[in-house]
Amino acid sequence: MLGGLELGHVAQPVQAAQSCRIKGNVSIATGERIYHVPGQADYERTKIRPSYGERWFCSEAEARRAGWRRATN
Repeated sequence: MLGGLELGHVAQPVQAAQSCRIKGNVSIATGERIYHVPGQADYERTKIRPSYGERWFCSEAEARRAGWRRATN
């Protein structure tokens, strides 16, 4: 890890490609990395802020490999 970024990690653009619809969100309260999939309760209101380390994922497997957990709602 270097300056808060994982080495070898390529940042996703702010607007993801059509197939990359999973939102990786960082909890302000805890710093926990949580991902949201389309259809979940908080998906539509979740915003991706790359300056906070948030990003898009193309699959749940990709999100889990990067150390994120699925939202419980």
